[in-house]
Amino acid sequence: MPKMKTHKGAQKRFKRTGSGKLRRHHAYTSHLLESKSPKRKRKLRKGALVSKGDQKRIEQLLTYL
Repeated sequence: MPKMKTHKGAQKRFKRTGSGKLRRHHAYTSHLLESKSPKRKRKLRKGALVSKGDQKRIEQLLTYL
């Protein structure tokens, strides 16, 4: 059986935390920022954790991460 390959698109988007959870970035931060409030833009800067429902699916893409 050949080695499994890591999904490179997912590898660039997710990092593992020290406790083993997956960290992600927020969407809606690249353009059309004039209409968004400063508070909303500030909150989008911080990272977030992958939800419990998505964690298993994303971990299958990140075989060796």
